[in-house]
Amino acid sequence: MRLEFEYGEGLMAGEFPENTDVFVPGETVKDPDHIPEDLLYEETLKSIRNPIGMKPLAEYAFEGAKVTIIFPDRVKGGEQETSHRKVAIKTCLKELFDNGVKKEDVLLICSNGLHSKNTDKEIKGILGEELFNEYYSQIINHDSEDYENLVDLGKTKRGDPVIMNKYVYESDIAILIGHTQGNPYGGYSGGYKHCSTGITHWESIASHHVPKVMHRGDFTPVSNHSLMRTKFDEIGMHMEEKMDKKFFMCDAVLDTKSRQIAIFSGYGKEMQHLSWEVADKRTYVYWADKKYDIMVFGMPRFFHYGNGMGTNPIMLMQAISAQVIRHKRIMKENCVIIFSSICDGFFNENLWPYLPELYDKFQTDYHNILPDMNRYGEYFARNQEYIDKYRFANAFHPFHAFSMMSCGHIAEMNTSAIYMVGAKEPGIARGMGLKTRATFEEALEDAKRIVGDNPNILALPRTFKTTAVHLCMKDEKPTE
Repeated sequence: MRLEFEYGEGLMAGEFPENTDVFVPGETVKDPDHIPEDLLYEETLKSIRNPIGMKPLAEYAFEGAKVTIIFPDRVKGGEQETSHRKVAIKTCLKELFDNGVKKEDVLLICSNGLHSKNTDKEIKGILGEELFNEYYSQIINHDSEDYENLVDLGKTKRGDPVIMNKYVYESDIAILIGHTQGNPYGGYSGGYKHCSTGITHWESIASHHVPKVMHRGDFTPVSNHSLMRTKFDEIGMHMEEKMDKKFFMCDAVLDTKSRQIAIFSGYGKEMQHLSWEVADKRTYVYWADKKYDIMVFGMPRFFHYGNGMGTNPIMLMQAISAQVIRHKRIMKENCVIIFSSICDGFFNENLWPYLPELYDKFQTDYHNILPDMNRYGEYFARNQEYIDKYRFANAFHPFHAFSMMSCGHIAEMNTSAIYMVGAKEPGIARGMGLKTRATFEEALEDAKRIVGDNPNILALPRTFKTTAVHLCMKDEKPTE
């Protein structure tokens, strides 16, 4: 069986046994039906007029009300003309304006968190030309280092610091436009994950995107009840308590092509669990009738976080681990991963200026596993050169790297070996503890020394070019 996997800007082929199983999200198992395009505005309006646990959005509106609308960055949600962000923001604005709110009192905030600030081109793709052009001077990116526009809300009862966007804190109406989309970090995007990661400070994020949370048994395989998810909820509710108002959330359950399956609005504490129930039907796929010895996929150069994600050694380790977190339920204990990456030395220092330094440090000073690097987190997070590049040059915040490294170790924790095939500079991969081979066939043959001569193989083509699912055993009890 000849299969092709993503590799750089193209594809890399390999010959696999005929009994290799192939899974492509949305194709192998169909998604639930999505809302027809001509009904999207109607369904979105129905949702915001009938919210869960809150009054309709119109009842919060009044003349002079300051409004913040917080929307996710380019990493999630799709950019088609009928994407949830575009439809929901327009629908919310009309409802507010019809009930006294003035256009000049609205601020649109991209909740990029520690991600790179989105460029004008990226914001235009997210919002569409109409919204972008009309609100150009009223659109900002969140800035985790803009202390004049952050507010310290103390700590949660658990002791996690909560520092949030001041514009949101001071607004009369704060609307979170989110996506209930499968995510290895706490089960789903949207809900309280949106505000606790998108409009906070690195110290808040350091309370959950770290080894002591991510390396727990409740983190892998992914679930909706991990400690990380609990912390998201606690931080979001702490914000609401200190703001003395609830976020008005409008989340869409999305399919493989980021089309809206259902729309839920209202109070996160009551609403997000209901959105998960619908999303579970698309996200947790009870498909496998056996566990797999080998899992195979390919990495393009550009995906998810940006150009270089599939070549940068620290970023690609996070991408490997994300697949482990999603699919651990169907992996054997000694499972081997084989993936293609061009791995040509491109770190993309425009986006991640600090990663070459981190990679070099990992090679020295008793750094045997990625968690050993966590002690540098605050040192890098306070590096002014890297902070300035985050604030003014569209780079990721330096602490983001420590989330990536914490996640990256999960692949090592849960596999017997990881093979990279096709690397132009294989030494970079070996520096991350990966095995390297020139071809899929060579990697498969070598992996048999670990898993035996007749392995169960799962191929995941297009895994980073489609909205992923969490694969489960057919006879497994559905997630709670």
